[in-house]
Amino acid sequence: MKATKSHLIKLLIISITLIYTASKCSAQSTPVRALLALSKSEHVLAIIDPVSLKIIAKVPVGSDPHEVIASADGKTAYVTIYGGGSLHDLNVIDLVAQRALPTIDTRPLMGPHGITFVDGKVWFTVEGTKTVARYDPATGKFDWAMGTGQDRTHMIYVVPGGKRVYTTNVASGTVSILVDSLIKPNPMPNGFTPPAHWDWTQTLIPVSKGSEGFDVSPDGKELWTAAADDGTIAVIDLAAKKLLTTIDAKAMGANRLKFTPDSKRVLVTSLRTGDLFIYDTATHQQIKRVSTGHGAAGILMDDDGSRAFIGCTGDNYVAVVDLKTLEVTGHIAVGGADGLAWAVRP
Repeated sequence: MKATKSHLIKLLIISITLIYTASKCSAQSTPVRALLALSKSEHVLAIIDPVSLKIIAKVPVGSDPHEVIASADGKTAYVTIYGGGSLHDLNVIDLVAQRALPTIDTRPLMGPHGITFVDGKVWFTVEGTKTVARYDPATGKFDWAMGTGQDRTHMIYVVPGGKRVYTTNVASGTVSILVDSLIKPNPMPNGFTPPAHWDWTQTLIPVSKGSEGFDVSPDGKELWTAAADDGTIAVIDLAAKKLLTTIDAKAMGANRLKFTPDSKRVLVTSLRTGDLFIYDTATHQQIKRVSTGHGAAGILMDDDGSRAFIGCTGDNYVAVVDLKTLEVTGHIAVGGADGLAWAVRP
C-alpha cells in the first residue's frame, strides 16, 4: 500500500521531534559550580564540569575573546572582545540555557579587556581609550567611566563596595589606585564654602614596564604584579599607596599572577616559557617552577586551594596543577585557552 502525502508528512514531523528530543536529552546541563574557559582559536566559551574535567557545552563568542567573568548568581557570563584595543563588544552568555544573549556594544569605549563583577555590576578596562568603566545589567546602561591617562590599561580589581579600583597600565609601567572619596573643598575668598561631594582620585605607582597580571592579597593589604619585560614582581602597600619592594623573580614573559586562597603563595604564569612560578609570600622566595606547557596565561584556583587551572594558549589546553604536590595532573582540551572564571549558582 502506498503511503499518502499526509502520512509521509506526519512521519517526517515525528522523526524531527524524536531527533530534537534526543538531542535535548543528550545535552548536559551546566553544573551548579562550573569552570569557564575561553578559546581564542575556536572563538567559544567552554563550560566545564570541574569534577569530571569534561566540557559540558561550547557557546560561540566574538573574534578575539580575552577575559571572562560570571555574575554573582552564576547564571550569566560576560566576555571581553579585545582586538588589541580596536574592538568594542562585551559578549553575554546565558550559562543555564548555554546560549548567547544580545551583545553589549561598548563604543565609544574601545578595546575592553580586564573584567570583573562586583556589587551587581560589570567593571572592565578599556585599553584603546585608556579607561575603566562600569555597566549595570539592571538598567542596560554604562553608569560610570574614568580615564587613567595611561597606556594599555589592562587588568582590573574592584574592592567590594565599589569605592576602590586597581588597574595595571602595561606600557606605562604603572599601577592605578582609583578611590571614590569624600572631598571637602576649602572656603572660597568670598567666604562661600562649596558643599562636600564624592569624587574619584587616582594615585599612580611606578612599576616595571610590562606589568599586567596582578592580584590583591586576601587580606586586602598588598597588591602584587609581575612584569613580562624584566621578570620582576612589584609588591605595593595599598594603605600607604607606595611600592614596598621589587622581587627579582626572573619570571620573563610573566602574564598572570594570583594569590592562593590562604595567601601563603603567589602563582605567576609565563606566556614566553610556559612555566608556572610558585612564590612564598612571606619569604619572597621561589618554591618551585612547574612546566605547564606553552603560552601559560590565565590562572584559576579552587576555593580550598587544592588545584590550579592554567590556560596554556599554545598547547590548546587548560593544565590542571595539584597545589599539594605541585605537579601537573591533567589537561582539558580547549583551543587557545586563556581567560578562566568560576560560575557558581547558589
